[in-house]
Order: sequence, then C-alpha cells, then structure tokens
Amino acid sequence: MEAWQRAGNGWRPILGPVPAHIGADGIGQASESTSRTPAGLFSLTQTFGRAANPGTRQPWFHASTSDWWVSDVGSPAYNTHQTCAPGTCRFNEKAGEDLGRAGAVYDYAVVIDYNRWPVHPGAGSAFFLHVTSGRPTSGCVSTDRAVVIAILRWLDPRQHPVISLGVR
Repeated sequence: MEAWQRAGNGWRPILGPVPAHIGADGIGQASESTSRTPAGLFSLTQTFGRAANPGTRQPWFHASTSDWWVSDVGSPAYNTHQTCAPGTCRFNEKAGEDLGRAGAVYDYAVVIDYNRWPVHPGAGSAFFLHVTSGRPTSGCVSTDRAVVIAILRWLDPRQHPVISLGVR
C-alpha cells in the first residue's frame, strides 16, 4: 500500500510501500456474500476508533459498544453508522458490526465510502482501512497500527482524500 499527495501538476509519495491485507476473496465486485475488497476509487470522509483520536482532521467518532455499522440488508440504515445500546437497535444486530467489541483492529479506522451514496442493499457494507490482525480481511484493507495512525494524521478533508483499490 502507498499514499500519494497531489503536488502541483503531479503526485509525490507520502508513505510506503507498506504491507497490507485485503479481503480473503481478493479485489473485485464486493457484496454481502463475499469477502472481497471492492475495486474502484472511493472517498475517505469519516474516521473512528476505540482509542483516542490520534490527531486526524477528518470527522472522527469514538467507537463504543453502542456504535454499530449496519449490514442488515432489510434495514433502511444499511451500510451506515448507528448508535444504539445492544438489544435496542432497530436493525438485526446479528447482521451488524458492533464497532466497540471488534477488538484492536478498530482501535483506528478510516471508512471507505463504497456503496454509501446511494446505498444498494446487498452490494456490501462496512469497508474500512483499519489496524491489521495479520490475516486477510472480510473485505477491508488492513495494515500495521503505526501506518493507520500515520494515515489518520495525514488525512485532510480540504484535500478530498480518496483510496484507489485495484490490481496492477
């Protein structure tokens, strides 16, 4: 994985290359029924974590056990962040991800804006750049904790950051 920043008429490398993991099914057409990382160019507009904000300028929320990412295809809240106490949510919690209980992988994370505007139920949800567990993901991109922190500190909403996911 690499990070680049626009510089005049070109681009300059900011970070990497560094090792990263992707979905166990590779990169391509994502869906709820695969562990595939979506291919394409996606905005990075929101960040979160179980740990304290490391200094990102992007919108950030602290993930507690009442923070969920909805993967319930029958819910109008599909592929959105919702806050509700366990057992009180208006979606199928078994088809959601409790961000606060997910472990160290969500200490620091960046939301990948795949299938968010508009949302297509079943096309895939909960795609993040997050701290690695050392294994392939269910569709997210993961890398070392220090790299995720460096990316969070570098991100600037005024620069309209994006992630390009594909195969060279």
